[in-house]
Amino acid sequence: MEFLDTHKKGKRKKWLENLLGRDWELETAGGSTGEAFSAKDGEQKLFLKCNSSPFLAVLSAEGIVPKLLWTKRIANGDVITAQRWVNGRKLKPMEMKQPEVAALLGRIHRSTELLDMLKRIEAEVMTPEVLLQRLCTYSLHADQQSPILFKAFEFLKARKSAVYYDNFVVCHCDMNHNNWIMDEEEGLFLVDWDGASVADPALDLSILLYWYVPKQEWHEWLEAYELDLNDQLLGRMHWYIIWHTLEWMLSKGIYEDSGHVQVWLRYLNGLVEDDERRIARLED
Repeated sequence: MEFLDTHKKGKRKKWLENLLGRDWELETAGGSTGEAFSAKDGEQKLFLKCNSSPFLAVLSAEGIVPKLLWTKRIANGDVITAQRWVNGRKLKPMEMKQPEVAALLGRIHRSTELLDMLKRIEAEVMTPEVLLQRLCTYSLHADQQSPILFKAFEFLKARKSAVYYDNFVVCHCDMNHNNWIMDEEEGLFLVDWDGASVADPALDLSILLYWYVPKQEWHEWLEAYELDLNDQLLGRMHWYIIWHTLEWMLSKGIYEDSGHVQVWLRYLNGLVEDDERRIARLED
């Protein structure tokens, strides 16, 4: 399989070299789906990606990703997109609490243009029910099953109706700090949109706030995002951070590391117990 993947990458690079011409130098630049390359010809530099989402064009028009320069289909059927190369850097984890991050994400979540376009591409909405069904696609070997994982899953099932929210937006769905790029002019971009979905904005907010912003700063951060923090939002974010944590553990196979898994199991159990206490306080 690895040989076949390497062979496919080599053929794809050859197609790109034929497309651009001999003067361009290509280097692999990663990418979560398809293949991404940097291409350089003297002072010119491009970011190339194979089979990007057609959503990229509207993201470029909105200034959320670096400018899209052209799109071309090559002989093997791949669609190549070329974007302006940004001389910048990825945000550090501690920089995710900056108001600029909140403002950009808020603008994305409020954009009707982005939402209309993504609805044409992605018909399925990532409701709590759909996300629970995704968890059901993962399986655990008998010797790795943990009561905490099942406790978290049962909690999500029990609370899915209570957190349902139908004001859906475009969600990036991967709020990792490595996807936020600051260029030399202090312009901020959010890249790698291959997993974007129509969903509750709390799907994005939960990861960003729980994993990057101290809880005492949530109010201030959400002011820059242009949203008030209330009990309903807290409940939705808590449901989604439990879902994110459980999905990440199952999909990444982290539970196979017996030492590392204990840290995450304690974190997951703490999330479930925190919400149980929060609900008890609201009912008193």
